[in-house]
Amino acid sequence: MTASYNKQAPQALSNETQKVVDAFNGLDTDAKLAWLYYAYKKMGDSITPAAPAAAEPELAPKLVGDEYLQMSDDQQLAIMRQIVNREDTEHSRAYGAIKENNQLFVWYAWAVAMGKSVVDLPANYNATDAINNVLSQIEGLDFEEQMSVLRTIVAQMGYTDVKPIETQAQTGKTTSL
Repeated sequence: MTASYNKQAPQALSNETQKVVDAFNGLDTDAKLAWLYYAYKKMGDSITPAAPAAAEPELAPKLVGDEYLQMSDDQQLAIMRQIVNREDTEHSRAYGAIKENNQLFVWYAWAVAMGKSVVDLPANYNATDAINNVLSQIEGLDFEEQMSVLRTIVAQMGYTDVKPIETQAQTGKTTSL
């Protein structure tokens, strides 16, 4: 079962950055996983100081701890797919329960460990034109826009049944003290 609730963007997106998010959302599950891997490999030097420094990895032990790292490649890949597809599973809920910086950290930690303690891309894997297109789109953005796109993408993954608090514009009510 997938979540019917799709998290809203954590910050305002420009038309240009929204196009990158839309292009990413048009990819299939495995293409999204490959894109995340390539994005972190290409942009890791700039993402690294922004996300892990602000992250709290102790909040995501189920996803970056020994239990996950000792799973088989097939088990790890299944969990990644569940998170991308927002399925209602134990690991997807653990991912959905953490904030965007910690979600960025999870993908960063997985990208760094790929081929070692985390399942790697198949040796003969070649990125599709669609993946390369989305990569070139994000590479054309400045750092803040890249981070905005990445935060939006990772925040849309995982499962949560927590609903956002309605705004005054949505309820028509003013706050009272």
